[in-house]
Amino acid sequence: MTLRNEMITVFGASGFIGRYVVRELAKAGYRVRAATRRPHLAHELKPMGVVGQVQLIQANLRNEDSVRRAVDGAHAVVNLVGILAQSGKQNFQALQADGAGLVAKCAAEAGITNFVQISAIGADEDSASEYARTKALGEKAVREAIPSAVVLRPSIVFGTEDGFFNKFGSMARFAPALPLIGGGKTRFEPIFAGDVAQCVLKAVEAPSKYAGRTYELGGPGIYTFKEILEFILTTIRRKRFLAPVPFFAAYPLGMVGEILGALPFVDPFLTRDQVTLLKSDNVSGLTDDDLGSVKDFGIDLESVEAITPTYLVRYRKGGQFSEDPEMIA
Repeated sequence: MTLRNEMITVFGASGFIGRYVVRELAKAGYRVRAATRRPHLAHELKPMGVVGQVQLIQANLRNEDSVRRAVDGAHAVVNLVGILAQSGKQNFQALQADGAGLVAKCAAEAGITNFVQISAIGADEDSASEYARTKALGEKAVREAIPSAVVLRPSIVFGTEDGFFNKFGSMARFAPALPLIGGGKTRFEPIFAGDVAQCVLKAVEAPSKYAGRTYELGGPGIYTFKEILEFILTTIRRKRFLAPVPFFAAYPLGMVGEILGALPFVDPFLTRDQVTLLKSDNVSGLTDDDLGSVKDFGIDLESVEAITPTYLVRYRKGGQFSEDPEMIA
């Protein structure tokens, strides 16, 4: 592999999607500056390239000087920073709105116009969900600083380390039932993390082709929440009751999840903001805006059925070596 001279700074490089993006950029020969709050915990990124190709740097979106250092000399910037649940200073407004704006401002002042912002389907300044609202505010701030920025809005993203399929697979090991929030009717268009990374690479490599547009990224299939849970249970060979939970009853569960999530090293199983998000379908093409789609990137999409069983098997009784083809209790 011939290394390119261009350096790409990736904010949120140690996160779930970030690891796929770093790997894809490194495979393409780019030098990658992996910007993360805790670089001492992100050493798994370095072997994704040849010696010296992936550099770790400390950066915090609440610290302007660190952001400036991270973008200095970069050819392009990719911002992946986002959270699904708030905790202390790591809140939606600080990271997804103000933080995205800060990264774009520093990049613009450094003369960088090749910028990719990862948002989410459903981003809307008028949304009742703070997650969706701040995603939209982040998009707006990025575009104000860099009009040529490319905005990618994926649906839920799946992959080995995802927080969706893994969450319910793990719950099914111990819980006698799984919650069908809102009756399980919400629709999703899951997309593989590797496919999102390919879209990022194409946007970085051909900025003039994709510049200034917003793209909704959905996978090859659309599923209801109920269908996804049924698929997970079939894959891990466990029988569990799917308990319908009306939205009004889900909010107290979300509050409990937030209280537990405030404890050290506890990932909340549900928040009230996530309940609000589940009231709307998470699929592409629902707005009247002139948005692009994943088809514009010309990649072959991986399916849920092809990828998720490779890591959901860990939740079977007996793990991947389970020989009993029947679903068990």
